[in-house]
Amino acid sequence: MKTVLMVAEKPSLAQSIAKILSRGNMSSHKGLNGACSVHKYTGTFAGQPVHFKMTSVCGHVMTLDFLGKYNKWDKVDPAELFSQAPTEKKEANPKLNMVKFLQVLDAVLPVMNNAHSGEKTVFRARFSSITDTDICSAMTRLSEPDRNEALSVDARQELDLRIGCAFTRFQTKYFQGKYGDLDSSLISFGPCQTPTLGFCVERHDKIQSFKPETYWVLQAKVHTNKEESLLLDWDRVRVFDREIAQMFLNMTKSEKEAQVEATSRKEKAKQRPLALNTVEMLRVASSALGMGPQHAMQIAERLYTQGYISYPRTETTHYPENFDLKGSLRQQANHPYWADLVKQLLAEGINRPRKGHDAGDHPPITPMKSATEAELGGDAWRLYEYITRHFIATVSHDCKYLQSTISFRIGPEKFTCSGKTVISPGFTEIMPWQSVPLEESLPTCQKGDTFTVGEVKMLEKQTNPPDYLTEAELITLMEKHGIGTDASIPVHINNICQRNYVTVESGRRLKPTNLGIVLVHGYYKIDAELVLPTIRSAVEKQLNLIAQGKADYHQVLGHTLDIFKRKFHYFVDSIAGMDELMEVSFSPLAATGKPLSRCGKCHRFMKYIQAKPSRLHCSHCDETYTLPQNGTIKLYKELRCPLDDFELVLWSSGSRGKSYPLCPYCYNHPPFRDMKKGMGCNECTHPTCQHSLSMLGIGQCVECENGVLVLDPTSGPKWKVACNTCNVVAHCFENAHRVRVSADTCNTCEAALLDVDFNKVKSPLPGNETQHTGCIFCDPVFQELVELKHAASCHPMHRGGPGRRQGRGRARGRRPPGKPNPRRPKDKMSALAAYFV
Repeated sequence: MKTVLMVAEKPSLAQSIAKILSRGNMSSHKGLNGACSVHKYTGTFAGQPVHFKMTSVCGHVMTLDFLGKYNKWDKVDPAELFSQAPTEKKEANPKLNMVKFLQVLDAVLPVMNNAHSGEKTVFRARFSSITDTDICSAMTRLSEPDRNEALSVDARQELDLRIGCAFTRFQTKYFQGKYGDLDSSLISFGPCQTPTLGFCVERHDKIQSFKPETYWVLQAKVHTNKEESLLLDWDRVRVFDREIAQMFLNMTKSEKEAQVEATSRKEKAKQRPLALNTVEMLRVASSALGMGPQHAMQIAERLYTQGYISYPRTETTHYPENFDLKGSLRQQANHPYWADLVKQLLAEGINRPRKGHDAGDHPPITPMKSATEAELGGDAWRLYEYITRHFIATVSHDCKYLQSTISFRIGPEKFTCSGKTVISPGFTEIMPWQSVPLEESLPTCQKGDTFTVGEVKMLEKQTNPPDYLTEAELITLMEKHGIGTDASIPVHINNICQRNYVTVESGRRLKPTNLGIVLVHGYYKIDAELVLPTIRSAVEKQLNLIAQGKADYHQVLGHTLDIFKRKFHYFVDSIAGMDELMEVSFSPLAATGKPLSRCGKCHRFMKYIQAKPSRLHCSHCDETYTLPQNGTIKLYKELRCPLDDFELVLWSSGSRGKSYPLCPYCYNHPPFRDMKKGMGCNECTHPTCQHSLSMLGIGQCVECENGVLVLDPTSGPKWKVACNTCNVVAHCFENAHRVRVSADTCNTCEAALLDVDFNKVKSPLPGNETQHTGCIFCDPVFQELVELKHAASCHPMHRGGPGRRQGRGRARGRRPPGKPNPRRPKDKMSALAAYFV
């Protein structure tokens, strides 16, 4: 019997689909990567009995990246990235071993090897919801993957990589080499990201340049009876000259009666909403629910994979002709919040939805099954509730109301008042926030009637500046100008927040930072097209033509890269224009930071710049040294590196519990061939330095393949041993006042022995002994004193107890690359790891 392999986007999706297609009759087991399961069942495919294997990937399998030296900022001119730098597709997350995982599923290779025979072996199932009907229907109408769509995605990916990396590398190195308080680890540029920022700064500029103007309005009050009165609006609305306003006031304030000039009563309708697409969902999530676009998108995707809503990435606002509106509505007929409304709609007959835009992708976002607040909870429930209410509203009737208007004349001036009365609430019953605002009822009158004037007064007011863009307004602008797609819009907005270009203020308004403002103003000064949405919008149109098979992939790619390459060279030649703006807003490196450690070249103090990216700068040598990020840096006992005489500093991760010393010069300029840039003393292979891996390394990490457990000599009296690669930390010897790594090794596992001096009062040793030498893996005394944790989250290892497995370590240092470790246990677990999982 043949085997059919099916691969879904996410593990939860694979499980749901397999459960539907197998009718619950399947077996499951974890795949070799530990992240994806394989679900097996039997069935029929193309009329033949087959074995099905259903699995998934975890997000993107492959990503595009540069080869070799072109990934190293210091070795390549960014201009080479436009054409000379070769690219390749790499695994997006190597730790998942996704490619290997898919290759070992025995259905893949044999079938793929027969692809040259002309028989179709790869199909794509298209569906928009995780329901029995949709999934089974998709299996009956499988299609081939669209090569043009794939080429369009490849083109967008390559353009964004080459253009973004070239500009980002150049401006990051240029400005971080001059200024110390930019407070951003990366001065990034993106063909979509930068126009997104441009919209925010454009609004900021309008606010800053706004000059309020004073204006005056007349307001009249008339009495309808002894107890009630009406406020009338002036037909001229406002005037900007006080004397003219005063003239009109003088002409009307002496009048005692207001005469009715005309009355009107008109029935109007407030239209029900169009079917819901991604952009509208994100707008409402931000403006009404207070959720950031990316957070809302993550929740929507989770609701989709769990089968609660249809596919949340769509540009379409028009239901297909064969869409089962009544079936979807019946799912909500017993919901505790809107059952009555739904039953009434089903009984009276649903209203035909408004005709929206059919983008040819997925149907609009709709609920696929009923859910309660208790079932979903939190933000997931709030988003689901909105999606469901919106869907019900689309098949409800329009809201109908009566608008009444009365026109008055007081002397020579005309005034008006209006009111609204709801005739039929329609869809606003399910979306009460859209209801017509209640207004005071107007008296019944006709032309020629008069009312007593209570007062006429003049009010002085001022024009107000616009407010900062909300996320919802920004999403609207991005959609209007073709910046990003429904899937990428949340990513671009999140990026400008992460880069410290904007901050999210109350009301989810986006206020640009000094850095964001200066960057945009600099782009405008050098080349406005770098920040205006026009050029990216034109590129998106070309990419869409590739997807439709109407444009050549290579021609579009080559033409666009040529344009941006020219722009890049002009930008580099004109960077002084942006630098002039930077000088006004930011401080030079020499004037930033606080003295911390001495330079090994001039022996003067270098300044520690704490703002992102944290680094050390020697103003005398004009040299800058990068440091590990996301932690704290302090001087390490005024000790010096024996290789270059630089004072060592200590990096600590804070809550994660890891710390290690490092030499600023060695960290940036590795002294040995087997060391990579960015390594601390806990990975240094110096044979005699007291701070190196050679002197403080104990044995192989209990969890990762390449890490070594290293003693943290600064951690006493609560001593720690930490992996120099992963986040494993072992807490040990709380009663010791000194711990040293011995030159001797364990006879059993060849790990370095530890010499420990315990305090007399709390010594765990028998009698009055305070000194003990042993292996942290094998010595029974030490095993009772070790607790293993992850640095980010704690999973304590039980101290001792029955069933403890005999441990294995290994000698200090790192084995040569590719050389196997014969002493590692077959199950890849040591005594420290025995209780870890």
